[in-house]
Amino acid sequence: MSGTRASNDRSSHSGGGLKRARSEPGGNKVTVVLGAQWGDEGKGKVVDLLATESDIVCRCQGGNNAGHTVVVDGKEYDFHLFPSGIINPKAISFIGNGVVIHLPGLFEEAEKNEKKGLKDWEKRLIISDRALCLEIMGVCDLKNIFLLWSSTLSIIFSIAVFDFHQAVDGLQEVQRQAQEGKNIGTTKKGIGPTYSSKAARTGLRICDLLSDFDEFSSRFKNLAQQYKSMFPTLEIDIEGQLKKLKGYAEKIRPMVRDGVYFMYEALHGSPKKILVEGANAALLDIDFGTYPFVTSSNCTVGGVCTGLGVPPQHVGDVYGVVKAYTTRVGIGAFPTEQINEIGDLLQSRGHEWGVTTGRKRRCGWLDLVSLKYVHMINGFTALALTKLDILDVLDEIKIGVAYKLGGKRIPYFPANQEILQKVEVEYETMPGWKTDTTGARKWEDLPPKAQNYIRCVENHVGVPVGEWLGLGRRQWSYLWMG
Repeated sequence: MSGTRASNDRSSHSGGGLKRARSEPGGNKVTVVLGAQWGDEGKGKVVDLLATESDIVCRCQGGNNAGHTVVVDGKEYDFHLFPSGIINPKAISFIGNGVVIHLPGLFEEAEKNEKKGLKDWEKRLIISDRALCLEIMGVCDLKNIFLLWSSTLSIIFSIAVFDFHQAVDGLQEVQRQAQEGKNIGTTKKGIGPTYSSKAARTGLRICDLLSDFDEFSSRFKNLAQQYKSMFPTLEIDIEGQLKKLKGYAEKIRPMVRDGVYFMYEALHGSPKKILVEGANAALLDIDFGTYPFVTSSNCTVGGVCTGLGVPPQHVGDVYGVVKAYTTRVGIGAFPTEQINEIGDLLQSRGHEWGVTTGRKRRCGWLDLVSLKYVHMINGFTALALTKLDILDVLDEIKIGVAYKLGGKRIPYFPANQEILQKVEVEYETMPGWKTDTTGARKWEDLPPKAQNYIRCVENHVGVPVGEWLGLGRRQWSYLWMG
């Protein structure tokens, strides 16, 4: 019977002149900037350059565990939740549903950057109503209970006030250290526990905060009790925190929109330049990174679709940002790491410490095996190569071009961390150029040996180094790479 009805429907459509629906043609595409290593590649600088000509700048994943430093007119702005494009007074900044938002941190970040000259940000910021809140505050009495070991010293936590999810993040790291002798090395910003709440379907979203506050309060109390049952030492001033959250709700209410409709209108309306700023980096991706030493979101191109509600056909150029060497914060496999004078030189010349954590970054040679793997996942249009000038003083420069296991080359990037720890890196050694490159403003200004280094990267990965080459901390060269 249903088959007959379907047949009749089809014939009435053809006979009655109704036309079959077609996919909507055209529309705007988003330009995506992603980190191609373990983070700290200089994505904020690339985004800042592109944001000057963009109408909308978006964040699609992560939270305030990201850290981007942008220098404008000699002033350094540090962003953790805000898209870097918030500096552009002509652009709208959009925080998508894939982002977890720490509301106190959002306003603290705004206040700090206002003192440096950021103006009228609240008129240019739009927040998706489907974004998740990272909001509960708690007090942990951990004295004489947990011992947290860092690489050089132990720290005993006494009574302190933490964000609830951040407190849980820290407690989980302590437990991993005690039980397994190692931790993941998270930023302790509460990102993992918040995404865990999302996956468990107990998380609270911005739309919940702005809707029925009695219902929000009930769910808030249930979530608090869940964590208290897991961590009995955790104390939460529930009523006090609900009062604060009610105040935050009124502050952000004018900024909140239905994110799906906002992006749909942006993609299908008048011509617009839409930029997506990736946080963290591909090798920290929850699925494709060096698991378990990763973040809790998708930092690869797929996160753009799920974190903003953007159909794949609207993804345009995808730029991968990569340093001319490699750095990593925290623990985890790092095949090309140099625990020697080379690593020390890269750390000191590159000022390698984290914007978010202040932690010293581990340093090593550029790893083209991992870079090619990341390109397989993201399909980069071009690369932006940063900090080339850090290599200016070296007599010779090595590039990791292959991995070996048991003396034999392997044609893949190992998923298992124990195997990745065991790989032997095959290097290609190139002569250094021993010339200051910070003054270069066109391709011909670069020493031939520096040009060869760039060509080597392009040829191994199969992606061109595009319009951006990072030379110096405060300036960029716009180079034609033809």
